[in-house]
Formats: sequence, C-alpha cells, structure tokens
Amino acid sequence: MRYTGGMFPILTQALAYLSRVCGFDTVDSFPPGHAHARTHWSGAHFDIASDLKPDQIERALCEKIANTPLIFANIANPTPAMQRVLLDLIGTRMRHSGGQPVDLVSLLVNAYRSPYTQEALPGLRAAIEDSGGDARSVLAFLSEMPAAFDVIDASVRQRGLKLVGR
Repeated sequence: MRYTGGMFPILTQALAYLSRVCGFDTVDSFPPGHAHARTHWSGAHFDIASDLKPDQIERALCEKIANTPLIFANIANPTPAMQRVLLDLIGTRMRHSGGQPVDLVSLLVNAYRSPYTQEALPGLRAAIEDSGGDARSVLAFLSEMPAAFDVIDASVRQRGLKLVGR
C-alpha cells in the first residue's frame, strides 16, 4: 500500500472541526456573514470558545470590557454594545469621581478611526471627526448627553452585565 498523502488532510480537517464544535478552539471574530463580521479581537487577550453563539460572544466581550476597560484597545471595529459598556464606564467615572476619563475616551476615539466601526450614539462619529480626535472635546460632547448615559446604564444592566464597582 502506497501513501499518497490523501488521508492526512482529511484527518486534520476533521480534528479542526471537532475542536471548534467542542469549544476547544478559540475565535477572534464573529462568524462570516454576521452583522458584526468586521469586529475582531486579539486572541491573546480574549479566550472566547468557538462553540459560543454570536450573542454569547458579544456578552463575554462586554463583560471583559466592563471588568478591564483598557482591554477595549484590543478590539477592532467594536460593536455598539461594546461601546456602550465603555460609555457607561466613562459616565460612571464622570459622575462618581468627578474626573475626566480621557484614557477611556481615547480608546473610543481610536476605535472610530476605522470607517467600519458602527456608531453607538447619534452624532458620536461626527463629534470625533469634528474635533480631530481630541479626547477632551469628545468628552465635552458626551457630557452634554446625560440622558444617553442613563439609557446606556439601563441597557447594560438589562443585559445582565456585572460592572466593576457595583
């Protein structure tokens, strides 16, 4: 019997499929064809099992952002829900500490450098572009929208996410 190399690719494909289905593999983006298929993240910073459904993936990413906000920098084209978690953290810092969370706003500004990032708040992209990406100007825009933060805060709680310091 002569080895033709035909069986090895079939076995590796089968093992790869089983690994994904069983959740042993990790994913770094939503599945092709998904509404947020352009969103991807660093696999080194997020351990997302491949057997999760897209809404479970998004929830897991949002929880990680809520607990470690600076990890937001490792997501390209974050979804509006991911941005809302960051916006909620910005709003919380503004209300409770009276400080200016320029570091978190800078993460948001960097996310909007991509034309594929979907807008989480009406006018946010325009505010970022009009200010030339200045974090303090964007923070001023956000501070003029206190009702939006209450809506965001309620939507985050409705999703059942646990935020740091609550």
